[in-house]
Amino acid sequence: MRDLRLTGGTVLLGSEGLVKTDVFVRDGLIAPTSNGGSITDSSITDSSITGHSITGHSITGRSITGGSVFDASGLLVLPGIVDLHGDAFERQLQPRPGVDFPADLALRDTEAQLLANGITTAFHGITLSWEPGLRSLTAWSALLAALDAGSWTCDMRVHLRWEAYNLQALETALSDIAAGRVHLLAFNDHTPSILKKLKDPMEGAKYSGRAGMKIEAFRAMAEEVASRATDVPAALDRIAAAARAAGLPMASHDDDSIATRDRFRARGASICEFPIGEAVGQAARAAGDFVVMGSPNVVRGGSHLGWASAALLAEAGVCTVLTSDYYYPAMMRAVFILADRGVLDLARAWALISENPARAGGLTDRGTIEAGKRADLVVADPATSRAVATIAGGRVAHVTAEGSMRLSH
Repeated sequence: MRDLRLTGGTVLLGSEGLVKTDVFVRDGLIAPTSNGGSITDSSITDSSITGHSITGHSITGRSITGGSVFDASGLLVLPGIVDLHGDAFERQLQPRPGVDFPADLALRDTEAQLLANGITTAFHGITLSWEPGLRSLTAWSALLAALDAGSWTCDMRVHLRWEAYNLQALETALSDIAAGRVHLLAFNDHTPSILKKLKDPMEGAKYSGRAGMKIEAFRAMAEEVASRATDVPAALDRIAAAARAAGLPMASHDDDSIATRDRFRARGASICEFPIGEAVGQAARAAGDFVVMGSPNVVRGGSHLGWASAALLAEAGVCTVLTSDYYYPAMMRAVFILADRGVLDLARAWALISENPARAGGLTDRGTIEAGKRADLVVADPATSRAVATIAGGRVAHVTAEGSMRLSH
């Protein structure tokens, strides 16, 4: 791997904020500048940055290496995005209900989307459920096998969304955790809500279609699964113990009360993921937890389920991490929306998708632009909120037409 130098850009440098400096990349890491530090310009502010409109096609999914220079003049150079929870890959696996595609093909397309949106580390939210089809044990095994077999530019990791009632898959989950194939464990329990929605034929069809079953058969399966309720707490204890032994970060999903959050924190889950009410998020933050919400919530102006506002909670210091949730382009756009609202500056807003999720995920080698850290970078046009180039592990992994004209070898 050869050296890369990004020149003339406005760089987000940790506690220093936005400064005018060059960034040097060597052997996949951020290298010290020629003077051993950073070249700062105190006149640089968020409001003084202007970018260039991006048009044309992009080159995505291949690595460009060599002794190269990228002219970042008029652009922002930012830490690569860390997505702690993204399940948009499911649309590549199953673009229509019951229509499935091979996991390797789906992951290739997913990686291209991630890199085009500045995401250099992705925790795929893979649901291991009792449901057949898209979220089944078979699908889980196929995805992990494809991830293991592939060679990836984006650092793609496994966020195990463990469905509490999936007792039949418990031994597999424990084995995969022990083998190091899981990088984050989240406690999910969608069974009660699925049973409720199955009472409505139109709502229920979403779940039965995803599973490839008739709704009557799916309803009978769900009711049988729900009868296992007394065995669920012991299974949760076992998988939590396995995650603690493996040193995995843990999250609880859709906490509906402070008591629920407290129970999962006691099991070792320091991440509160998508709290249903503001009070739950506030209590979690007060206890020192990371509070995770979705970027689409910010971009769309609110939760599509009518839950708490991610923008307001981020501005209040309650929400500390934003994720793609179900839409990869939302992450970068959400940050610029927050910065434009005026409560958070760009540095604090960008930390929601870089430094903070890296810390929550236990990744100390990324999330900020510092000498010795992974060279995961996004060159962004603030005028369009788009990535002109994405550098992953020191390689230029995505570049637009405009970006290619700025790159010389």
